[in-house]
Amino acid sequence: MTEAVVLRRAGPADAHATADVYLRSFAAALPTVVRPHTDDEVREYIREVVVPARETWVAEAAGSGVVGLMVLHGESLSQLYLDPEWRGRGIGDRFVALAKERSPRGLTLWTFQVNKPAHRFYERHGFTAVEFTDGSGNEEREPDVRYVWRP
Repeated sequence: MTEAVVLRRAGPADAHATADVYLRSFAAALPTVVRPHTDDEVREYIREVVVPARETWVAEAAGSGVVGLMVLHGESLSQLYLDPEWRGRGIGDRFVALAKERSPRGLTLWTFQVNKPAHRFYERHGFTAVEFTDGSGNEEREPDVRYVWRP
């Protein structure tokens, strides 16, 4: 039996669980990418900046709490992370549909070049790779790719 998952705006009480999902997801999906911030710095950033100042959404599963997060900032889909145990259950699809609904004129996002599953996911949702970099513009110094979706 699949647990019900609700997408809703994040509140201050969600910051810690949201940060934990980010940390677990990043570690599982990007094991070769060096994180420039400690776990505590990530938790503080999510608590002090992301949740209060960005359009932050969480996926909450009955009985499991926060299992995913998505952050929008204007036309930028700046973060989409799922707890590794919750991948493949359609939550990412629902987040992208919500992002398109919230930004109907288009979206842009960055992902690391090594994250091939993310490339396939976003391309399946109509995003097109438009720029590849050497990573000099991000904190991780990891080559990345910019994707754009236009309706």
